[in-house]
Amino acid sequence: MEGGKPSLELVYHAVQALYHDPDPAGKERASLWLGELQRSMYAWEISDQLLQLQRDVESCYFAAQTMKMKIQMSFYELPAETHIALRDSLLSHIQNLKELSPIIITQLALAIADLALQMASWKGCVHTLIEKYSSDISSLPFLMEILTVLPEEVHSRSLRIGANRRAEIIEDLAYYSSTVVTLLVSCAEKAGNDEKILIKVFRCLSSWFNLGVLDSNFMANNRLLIVLFQVLQQDETPTNLHEAASDCVCSSLYAIENVDNNMALATQLFHGVLTLETAYHMAVAREDLDKVLNYCRIFTELCETFLETIVRSPGRGMGDLRTLELLLICAGHPQYEVAEISFNFWYRLGEHLYKTSDPMLHGIFRPYIQRLLHGLARHCQLDPDHEGVPEDTDDFGEFRMRVSDLVKDVIFLVGSMECFSQLYSTLKEGNPPWEVTEAVLFIMAAIAKTRAGKHFTTCTTHENNPTLTEVLEQVVLLPQTVHIAVRYTSIELVGEMSEVVDRNPRFLDPVLSYLMKGLGEKPLASVAAKALHNICSVCRDHMAQHFQGLLDIARALDSFALSTDAAVGLLKGTALVLARLPLEKIAECLSDLCDVQVMALKKLISQEPSNGKLSDPTVWLDRLAVIFRHTNPIVENGQMHPCQKVIQEIWPVLSETLNKHQADNRIVERCCRCLRFAVRCVGKGSAALLQPLVTQMVSVYQVYPHSCFLYLGSILVDEYGMEEGCRQGLLDMLQALCMPTFQLLESPNGLRNHPDTVDDLFRLATRFVQRSPVTLLSSQIVVHLIQCAIAATSLDHRDANCSVMKFIRDLVHTGVANDHEDDFEVRKQLISQAMGQHGQLLVTQLIQSSCFCLPPYTLPDVAEVIWEIMLFDRPTFCRWLESTLKGLPKETSGGAVTVTNKQLTDFHKQVTSAEECKQVCWAIREFTRLFR
Repeated sequence: MEGGKPSLELVYHAVQALYHDPDPAGKERASLWLGELQRSMYAWEISDQLLQLQRDVESCYFAAQTMKMKIQMSFYELPAETHIALRDSLLSHIQNLKELSPIIITQLALAIADLALQMASWKGCVHTLIEKYSSDISSLPFLMEILTVLPEEVHSRSLRIGANRRAEIIEDLAYYSSTVVTLLVSCAEKAGNDEKILIKVFRCLSSWFNLGVLDSNFMANNRLLIVLFQVLQQDETPTNLHEAASDCVCSSLYAIENVDNNMALATQLFHGVLTLETAYHMAVAREDLDKVLNYCRIFTELCETFLETIVRSPGRGMGDLRTLELLLICAGHPQYEVAEISFNFWYRLGEHLYKTSDPMLHGIFRPYIQRLLHGLARHCQLDPDHEGVPEDTDDFGEFRMRVSDLVKDVIFLVGSMECFSQLYSTLKEGNPPWEVTEAVLFIMAAIAKTRAGKHFTTCTTHENNPTLTEVLEQVVLLPQTVHIAVRYTSIELVGEMSEVVDRNPRFLDPVLSYLMKGLGEKPLASVAAKALHNICSVCRDHMAQHFQGLLDIARALDSFALSTDAAVGLLKGTALVLARLPLEKIAECLSDLCDVQVMALKKLISQEPSNGKLSDPTVWLDRLAVIFRHTNPIVENGQMHPCQKVIQEIWPVLSETLNKHQADNRIVERCCRCLRFAVRCVGKGSAALLQPLVTQMVSVYQVYPHSCFLYLGSILVDEYGMEEGCRQGLLDMLQALCMPTFQLLESPNGLRNHPDTVDDLFRLATRFVQRSPVTLLSSQIVVHLIQCAIAATSLDHRDANCSVMKFIRDLVHTGVANDHEDDFEVRKQLISQAMGQHGQLLVTQLIQSSCFCLPPYTLPDVAEVIWEIMLFDRPTFCRWLESTLKGLPKETSGGAVTVTNKQLTDFHKQVTSAEECKQVCWAIREFTRLFR
């Protein structure tokens, strides 16, 4: 903090303001000031003093939280000789404040745990703590809190203690784990029925199970297991204790995932959980939903743990299928939230059975899946008094979407066709209530969406499978008087059955007229538009004769009550059909289809007033974009592209729109997107646009550096970079766009604040490398691009990092890939110069970024870059890597060894002797764990 250490009074004042100032602006100021204080060096001393003075709960909480944060994030600030004093001070604080507030105890316990993990000189910390505090009953709560958070923090993302230290700690905790369990047993015995102590015992035990260090034979015969199941079997167990015990059983089941290696404990847990069925029924009878959900979690975790056994030996030993019965009992609970807990298990079971395509095995599990599907269909029913169409954004709507996904994953076990027929037969019997009909149609639509569903809808003809065509016939005859939700879902089903329509074109007219009725009604318009879009996509050839009708709908689009997506979808369908018309008709029809949007844009440019949504140019730009994107007729070589003339006519309107709104990123982005699809649509045919488009892009970008111009630039390079006559113009464009871009990225935190610009800049540069490498490599700009890329390798942003790595990889690759082109030797020489200048810095930056900045998912990209550098010049790379590794820190600030000389040598050898890229990737993955 500037201006030296603040007084304690000032800190008190700020903390009071943070919690009690009625003015939000005052709270905000206090929060910023305190945040600044927490980042400063003074925070250590000030929080220690606040904890000593114990003036009030707020200041102690702030101080405890600050301590935890400093130890987590800034431990390196403290010299090693202060570590012992810090530890002793924290232990005395937690003892002195134990009565004040549980949340303060948790913060201090976290601070002590994080210190123990980082402070290599504190050996056997568990033993020290138990010895020091276990005999004093009033210290047990905070002792258990420390022992609970310690195993949880071992894998904390914010502690970079490294794999060596982590392994040492886990070994140490495993060694003392039985001491901890013995302490917990004695606490449980002393607690009797004391709910608070038992909750702490179970939470602590969960934490040690989760770390995976408990000896399973020792635990199998442990008194704590008996206590756990007793708590869960008793009807009068309080809710919080029930939850802690349930969490603990789930953790124990998760910990024995390898059942064969933990047989004794697995057997105890298996039989223990099966005893809970009666307690589940009791909770249902009492309508205690919290407990019901807990039991369902336990049953699901049991099934997940024994999944392999269930599939390997169904009905035998611990493959006992009573486990599945338990889940089906839960699926029968009236609340859908209970059934939903088990979805992941059913999905995994489906995956396992799909891989082992054994008909006998499938036959064993089929009845269970059938019962599950019937239960799900029941859960998907709307309330009988529900009005209007089904909501898909509320909790119940999301549940139905998850059911639909689950049906797709397990339907193969029952057979799509059989299930479809069974469901349909339930509709034909009697006269079911509307909500039953709607739910059945919903599940039928889910089946039709599956690959198997698509398969049966295309393979079957009317003769051997009347169900499908019969369903279509019946659905399109539904009267307008049925409940609107039934019509909504039936329209969805028709859209999913577009393959059946394609195979039976006689249905096209009745289906279209059914959908047109829906399109005219506000609540059904969007779902009908989506179904029409599906029919257009699948029945493109049959729909060509209906193009005029589609065009009429497209012209009157805004007279229907459509969502933005549905309107765009309808235009997509129309464009897909348009592309199947005879070539000579396409230009005129495309012009007609674009007219409405072009007129609207012209109107907006001349600023004639218009209303609401439609006065936003992005509506019309998005519609044009989707038309260009999906009008892709087959054009033979030498033929003029039928869309070329239309796009040239539209260009002035797009250009004016872009000019008018050049300051508005949202509108500029949509203009660029529209132009991108226009260029892609006609390919080389849009050459006449190149000059005016590039000129406009460059001039606007100088004032408003929207990154979408860089993206559009990459599309132009992709389309025209191979054309000799265009290369110099495109290079001029790149240089003109790079100047403002580098200025932006070189500003303070520029790379971090503008990841989209980084992403789009290197996408553009990569396209150049792919289409015209020598043009780029011979230019002045390439050195600046390489320097910028090296600086950006440490950027932790998925897309930006990916683009940077791809640029470097492709750049180096041009000097490796001898594709027998004439310019290979020139490329090789140019890359050699570039690597001579930048190679060492690049390798150093890549390794340091991997160890200290980048998330693990980016490492395969880093490995590819290193692999290309090695392929280009292995001997030089070996020297660069050696020099880089010598510069890495060998110890953590807590005095633990980060990396040994042997680990450095092994890593160097693994990378430099690798024979394929994935070996480099594995080596980097393992190596970077030493620093995380």
